[in-house]
Amino acid sequence: MNLYALDVRGEIMIVSQFTLYADTRKGRRPAFTEAMEPKEAERLYNRFVELVKQSGLLTARVCSAGRLDVRFSNYGPVR
Repeated sequence: MNLYALDVRGEIMIVSQFTLYADTRKGRRPAFTEAMEPKEAERLYNRFVELVKQSGLLTARVCSAGRLDVRFSNYGPVR
């Protein structure tokens, strides 16, 4: 847990998650009015993916525009 992904030759899964910018201060329905424009957000996401790939780590990307179900197995010390 004290090592970087590069130290252990880890694998990286990068998931696009627009809901991280949800504003829920005004009730139950989240607002996304202050979120980045989709084209600019996608450009930034793609740039981040490319930078991570340049590290040499195995990199997977998931860009979701709708329902997303991600499953994986973890055989490490934390589950």
